Amino acid sequence: MRDASGGGVSRVGAEPETAQRLDRTNRVAALSFVIGGSLFSLGALFAQVGIGSTTTVDVVYLVGGVFFSLGGYMSVVQAVNAPTVLDERGPLASGGWRWFGFLPRQLGWLSAAVLFVGTLLFGVSLVAAFATGLTARQSNGWIWFPDILGCLCLLASGHLAVLEVCHGRVGVRVHELGWWVVAVNQFGSALFFLAGLAAYTRPATSEVINLRMVNWGTFLGAVCFVAGGVLQAFERPSRDSP
Repeated sequence: MRDASGGGVSRVGAEPETAQRLDRTNRVAALSFVIGGSLFSLGALFAQVGIGSTTTVDVVYLVGGVFFSLGGYMSVVQAVNAPTVLDERGPLASGGWRWFGFLPRQLGWLSAAVLFVGTLLFGVSLVAAFATGLTARQSNGWIWFPDILGCLCLLASGHLAVLEVCHGRVGVRVHELGWWVVAVNQFGSALFFLAGLAAYTRPATSEVINLRMVNWGTFLGAVCFVAGGVLQAFERPSRDSP
């Protein structure tokens, strides 16, 4: 993740220890998204071709969701320790390493925080999927609704990340690695959203709108997050600046 500065915000360099921690945190986040995306794609593939039981698919999804949440949290940690931002209280890198913080005026932090909330909403949906005997209304309320909210959070997070990378406006920067990370993940988020819409259960029939779209949309969206995680692993947040 990269951190964008707001009006009147200065830029500073990373302290050596902070720089090492930022790079390690970035690698953990990238690996988490790669593992989480791989498990999501595997779960969707199992569901589509009928490999394993429903419980097996749900377990694969749940473990993948744990890694997605870990990646989201690590992104927040990166944002609150970004060395390129000074707020009213002084350098974010000073005063020790932070494991959490509240920086709503920074696009980088907003993007990471919304992403993390989205992964937690996915977690609610993934845990609820283990329930049996749900009516269509209960399924939509406990599984579909938090899932679609999580998809919306991912889209919002991606939009904020685009604004961050492009300095406050939507643009194309094909020569910047950070832009490719954001663009690939945003495309994956759009596919997740389409899959989420197709997962709505019709009350009249108790069947989802389009099961194939659910599975293939999830599969392709997860593949995008795997690719985004691989690209992110090559970023150096302690050195690169927007």
